[in-house]
Amino acid sequence: MRLGSNPASFVARYREKETINEGVVFRRRMTGLTLEELKKRMAEFAKERDWDQFHSPRNLLLALVGEVGELSEIFQWKGEVPRGLPDWKDEEKQHLGEELSDVLLYLVRLSDICGVDLGEAALRKIELNAVKYPVNGSSKKAKHTQNGAADNNNDNFNGGVTGISNSDS
Repeated sequence: MRLGSNPASFVARYREKETINEGVVFRRRMTGLTLEELKKRMAEFAKERDWDQFHSPRNLLLALVGEVGELSEIFQWKGEVPRGLPDWKDEEKQHLGEELSDVLLYLVRLSDICGVDLGEAALRKIELNAVKYPVNGSSKKAKHTQNGAADNNNDNFNGGVTGISNSDS
């Protein structure tokens, strides 16, 4: 039996802790899934459905942008939210996880179709950013106004996200 011919068997391989979702019992594995495993699974998923013909870099990028839009809608009217989303309902967190997964899966598929090793590219980018933004530099990249909003006078301000800047590409 091929990996993708039975979706339940694929899911079961990556789960260990039992949970119930819509009457289906899953076992969750405590360790993470690799990008390589996701890449292979996405390639197989597309092949089984004869979707390779539609998976051009352009089409995948446009689909990815659409999913980022759906992800953005979740936060659109919430304002700033604390880490861990303590005030969110389980259903909201599940929906967030689904949209984050859509973004991840399209990104992994796009990198595969373009022949880019996403893991290696990400590690290389972190290394480049480490040189660009040394540890001994200032972490105060924005001035804050009385209401706490950032008055961003630095085009490279990244909102405090490590290893990322607005000018990185």
